[in-house]
Amino acid sequence: MPHDTSLIATIVFGLVLAFAGGLIASKLRLPPLVGYLVAGVAVGPFTPGFVGDAALAGQLAEIGVILLMFGIGLHFSVKDLMAVRRIAIPGAIVQIAVATLLGALLARFWGWSPGAGFVFGLALSVASTVVLLRALEERGTLDSINGRIATGWLVVEDLAMVLALVLLPALAGSLGGGQGEAAGSSLAWTLALTLSKVALFLALVFVVGTRAVPWLLERVARTGSRELFTLSVLATALGIAYGSAALFGVSFALGAFFAGVVLAESDFSYQAAADSLPLQDAFAVLFFVSIGMLFDPGILVREPLAILAVLAIILLGKSAAAFGIVLSFGYPVRTALTVSASLAQIGEFSFILIGLGVGLGIVPTEGRDLILAGALLSIALNPLVFRGLDRLDRWLQRRPALRARLDRGSESLSRLPDEAREGPVNHAVIVGYGRVGRVVGKALTAQGLPIVIVDKDRRRVEALREDGLAAIYGDASTPGILEAAGIEHARLLVIATPEGLRTRRIIELARLINPKIDTAVRTQSDAEVAYLEDQGIGLAIVGARELSFGLARYALRSFGISEKRANAMIQKERISGAGGAFERRPDIPEREAPELRRHSGNDD
Repeated sequence: MPHDTSLIATIVFGLVLAFAGGLIASKLRLPPLVGYLVAGVAVGPFTPGFVGDAALAGQLAEIGVILLMFGIGLHFSVKDLMAVRRIAIPGAIVQIAVATLLGALLARFWGWSPGAGFVFGLALSVASTVVLLRALEERGTLDSINGRIATGWLVVEDLAMVLALVLLPALAGSLGGGQGEAAGSSLAWTLALTLSKVALFLALVFVVGTRAVPWLLERVARTGSRELFTLSVLATALGIAYGSAALFGVSFALGAFFAGVVLAESDFSYQAAADSLPLQDAFAVLFFVSIGMLFDPGILVREPLAILAVLAIILLGKSAAAFGIVLSFGYPVRTALTVSASLAQIGEFSFILIGLGVGLGIVPTEGRDLILAGALLSIALNPLVFRGLDRLDRWLQRRPALRARLDRGSESLSRLPDEAREGPVNHAVIVGYGRVGRVVGKALTAQGLPIVIVDKDRRRVEALREDGLAAIYGDASTPGILEAAGIEHARLLVIATPEGLRTRRIIELARLINPKIDTAVRTQSDAEVAYLEDQGIGLAIVGARELSFGLARYALRSFGISEKRANAMIQKERISGAGGAFERRPDIPEREAPELRRHSGNDD
């Protein structure tokens, strides 16, 4: 009897079709997320052909939610949020209230219960952080003031949704759900019990977790095992998420989010994010595929007007509310347009929230289909929204009187902190601080030049910090580590370890962030030197070859060859690389260098 392969089939078909869908979406200049959702529709029960196991897909999606929320927690920055708090916090709260009210009124028009309308409107109120960050990155405005305001705004929305995920099960009974914890019991008592559990969980996380988790990861990092460190990060994320649900009744999503927050403030956050990213990406794709499996495309034919109404709230209602809110706080038109375009879509939190609402019996299944349709269409249209608002901005520029009237309070931007980052500028980033890197670092620090060291040896990083040097623990070939070292503002990148193909990856990442950075690289072969020089590297050297040059220089001087001539011969050999400089020369007496003919600069 053949063994059951439904799990393998679901994963294989889901990932293969998601890859194809994401690739096609990218070719059409759409976010790959659209392709992932369409792939889920293709393997769902509402379309012909292979049908994935919805129960298994749902469990895989839960892992995706855990890792997705863990990643959001890892990148959550209280400091960045506080920098734009004057506009992001009140603006996001008012915008959530407006969008929720619009959604509730639309649901009321359809005859839904007030509770269903509330959850439905709440799902419409939150935009996708993933879509926003990628849109801002593509436009090169992620680190601009407008980009920081939009990002901070969405962080507040995410926190509000986290709170909603905590309270919704407790409020399900009063909202008309049939599976809520509060059904048939005192609402006040249920809320008090829920909040007490959450408070106890948060106390353990921030009092115990902030000490125990970094302590554990530090011990694991000292072993030097990359695999064990990655495993410890995943075990932390999944373990805290599962434990929070099993012991405190807190959702997987909330537990994973705070697991990420715990690590975000430690110096392990960059490497933890890098190590968990591949698995996070894979399961996040399965999460979106599983969401797509739940979508009935027939609703596009059955309820076209309802979908247009939902889309109008997402694209027009939310954007208009955000535009008015930003202007009312005294910010310029450009900022208002950026925030408006950023909010004109919905994504992952909308899926999680509406799924919970349907599961608790608050929202009819039709609501999930409408949210999914709204997400698909709004994400697909979001690039067009940005372009349309760019055109609107140019139109306003040609009408200075109107723009001046709208911009009358734009001095608010001056209250934002300077964009200049903390940390060194025009510094050297040294990857690897062994014997070679140490020599380079000492030479620079002796001249008072700033350096930041990146090393995979945890003990070495700790020793460097004790000596007062800036050191980052992690693998420089993984995204996030070079950013932590301030590569964007660095003058020089020194790769002092012969990492082979990993060296190319480090250079690629560095140049993506800082295309003008100067680079010096240690390699293992002349072929790699030739390749790197073709790529415009400032200096690429073979360690053993330089050692042979040093020995050859000393040998020449020992036999009476002048330092000037010895250096010239070495330099010529560097250029020729074929032993030409060390061939028998008629102007060098035989007694001066009897064996030089047998020595090539390529010996290791």
